[in-house]
Amino acid sequence: MIVTLTPNPALDLTYHLEKLDLGSSQRVPPAQVRAGGKGINVARVLHAQGHASHVVAPVGGAAGATVREDLDAAGLRHSLLEVELATRHTLALVTPTATTNLNETGAALSGTQWQQLIALAAAALTDGATADDVGPRSHLRPVVGESSIPARAVLVCSGSMPPESPVDAISCLVEVAHEHGARCVVDTSSVPHLRAAADAGADVLKPNHHELLAAMGGDDVLTAARALANRGGSIVYASLGAAGLLRVPPDGAVLHARLNRSLAGNTTGAGDAAVAAIAACLATDAPAEETVRLATAWSAAAVLHPLAGSITDPAPLLADVTVETVTTAPALKD
Repeated sequence: MIVTLTPNPALDLTYHLEKLDLGSSQRVPPAQVRAGGKGINVARVLHAQGHASHVVAPVGGAAGATVREDLDAAGLRHSLLEVELATRHTLALVTPTATTNLNETGAALSGTQWQQLIALAAAALTDGATADDVGPRSHLRPVVGESSIPARAVLVCSGSMPPESPVDAISCLVEVAHEHGARCVVDTSSVPHLRAAADAGADVLKPNHHELLAAMGGDDVLTAARALANRGGSIVYASLGAAGLLRVPPDGAVLHARLNRSLAGNTTGAGDAAVAAIAACLATDAPAEETVRLATAWSAAAVLHPLAGSITDPAPLLADVTVETVTTAPALKD
């Protein structure tokens, strides 16, 4: 089982346009609406590719109700925590040459709600309780029981963090995953939470190059990735945009994977598709080269699909992925 925790889910609205004229009024086709947020996108890709996944997220208001309905319609298993404040919206404006995203910040979670959300993730790892079974706890980290643990379970914490999120929330999630015999993948744009995940020993970190340099400083992506990996022994997969993907362990060989051709399309869910592939490979102990190749192909397949959280058939793209050992970071193309 791969459990995806989305602390800051969204109701995604995607418009496809021939062009975007800023400062003008445009008639557009109806928006495509679906449950979103990076962790939900990861679970949706995994589900479509035949991997068991389980969504954990807080939802509220009319948008939250629509998120729940969409997850049900998609057949995605979920444990949703009802909260008072409404789930945020995101807006993607997709043209043939670029994608513009407008993302609402989202609402803060209380300490109790964080406790309940972490407990839901723990329960999902053991194929356990729903939101109605989870009550307040005296500590942020829930007590781990003696129940049997699914083999090779993975907990993915993915996406932005709600405002005022405690930094130790990520540390607790990593602890919970490891106490349940699961691996933990963290993909967050929050610099403090990315560092906390590294310090807690998350198995995999998946920043993009902007987040990586913001967290570690300097201007060399490979140096920054190695430093982040060494904070707690994580493997860092650094997204480089059009320049591909780096796999950087605390020591040893660095792999660089790239697609051998340029793609045009919707880049919104490309990183989420890469995380889905990494989680699937982590669950099956796939070799490093296979992992970076699959993650690059799934990411490319996401660009070719009009909606974030879905990918085209990745099989034809696998042959177009080059994987090589490198000692310096490739030049960035964006």
